Amino acid sequence: MEPPMEQSGGEQEPGAVRLLDLPWEDVLLPHVLNWVPLRQLLRLQRVSRAFRALVQLHLAGLRRFDAAQVGPQIPRAALARLLRDAEGLQELALAPCHEWLSDEDLVPVLARNPQLRSVALAGCGQLSRRALGALAEGCPRLQRLSLAHCDWVDGLALRGLADRCPALEELDLTACRQLKDEAIVYLAQRRGAGLRSLSLAVNANVGDTAVQELARNCPQLEHLDLTGCLRVGSDGVRTLAEYCPALRSLRVRHCHHVAEPSLSRLRKRGVDIDVEPPLHQALVLLQDMAGFAPFVNLQV
Repeated sequence: MEPPMEQSGGEQEPGAVRLLDLPWEDVLLPHVLNWVPLRQLLRLQRVSRAFRALVQLHLAGLRRFDAAQVGPQIPRAALARLLRDAEGLQELALAPCHEWLSDEDLVPVLARNPQLRSVALAGCGQLSRRALGALAEGCPRLQRLSLAHCDWVDGLALRGLADRCPALEELDLTACRQLKDEAIVYLAQRRGAGLRSLSLAVNANVGDTAVQELARNCPQLEHLDLTGCLRVGSDGVRTLAEYCPALRSLRVRHCHHVAEPSLSRLRKRGVDIDVEPPLHQALVLLQDMAGFAPFVNLQV
C-alpha cells in the first residue's frame, strides 16, 4: 500500500526521508510497528491522518490481540475501533473487558476471525451461551480456551463446545460452578483424546466420577487442576495414576478427601503435586515451632 500524501507542515531537508516515506507493507508494518506496544500505537495514530491510516492497516493484520496491552480497563468503543478490521486473529485475550463485554460485542469479532486458536475470556460474566456457541461453531481450529470465573457456563454450553471443537487441547473452567460431573464426563468422552491441560478448580460439584472418566479418556493429559474440588477423593487420584502416563502436574490443594497413599504413586513418577507429603509437613511444622530442622533421612 502506498502512503497517502500529506503536507509536512515545514521545510524538508534535501535528501531527507520521512518515516512515512518508507514502504509500509515491506518495511514499516513488519519491521517497525510489530515492535511497538499497542498502547503506543494508539497514541501514534493521533499524530496525523497518515499515521492513523498506517496504524489501522497494522491493526487489520494483527495475529494476536491482548487487551491488557492497552491498559487495565478499555472502553467498549475503543475495543470496537481496534478490532473493526481484524480478520486474521489467531489469539484473542479480553480479560480487561470483563465488566462490560457482551455477546453483541464479541460475536461479530468471532465471526470475522475463524482462524482463532486461543481465546481468553476469564471473568467475562456478561457473556452467555450464545457467545460460546458462536465460538464453537465459527472457530473449528480452537486449541486453547479460558472461561475461568464465567458463572454462566453450564452443562449445555460445555456440550456444545465439546461437540464442535475437535482441536481443543487446553481448557480453563476454574470456578465455573454450574458444571457438574455429567458435563465433565461428556467433555472427556468427546474431546478427551486431545486434552493436555484442564482446570476444574474451585468447583464443589465435581467429584471422583468426573475425574475417573477424564483419566480413562485423556491419555495425553499433562496438567490437571482440582484445587478446591471438595468431592474429589483418593479413588479419582488412583485412577489418574493408572491411566494418565503423561501427567506432569496435579493440583489437589483443599481436596480434603485425597489421602497420601493415592498420591505416592504419582510422586514416584515425578509428577509435580502442590501438596507436600505428611512427613515433610510435620518437619516444617517442627522447624517453625522449635527453630531448627532435625536431621532426618527423607528417603525413608
